[in-house]
Amino acid sequence: MEARAIRRFLRSSPRKMRLLVDLVRGKSVGEALNILRFHSKTAAKDAEMVLRSAVANLENKSLESYDLFNLVVKQAYVDAGPMMKRISPAPQGRAYRIRKRSHHLTIVVSDLA
Repeated sequence: MEARAIRRFLRSSPRKMRLLVDLVRGKSVGEALNILRFHSKTAAKDAEMVLRSAVANLENKSLESYDLFNLVVKQAYVDAGPMMKRISPAPQGRAYRIRKRSHHLTIVVSDLA
């Protein structure tokens, strides 16, 4: 059995979140939570929250409790979200475009059986 959690419109670059997601993909949920809990990047807190939500969704779906080390992160991926475009003044009357990126994070967990 598997369950997923999606967090949309997170306000950081998708590239920064992909660095974290690559660390936890394919690992057991207990190990992934330990990695995210003690990682120094700010995005790790959002990824940990989504992973905990996916585990809670699985427990609600099957109405039983699971050991975290018997669950595995089956899929974890980051899709680009909408960009906010801003203008920054530049020399000689020019304007530079600032792109404030966002992303959507999806994590799927499943049991080993």
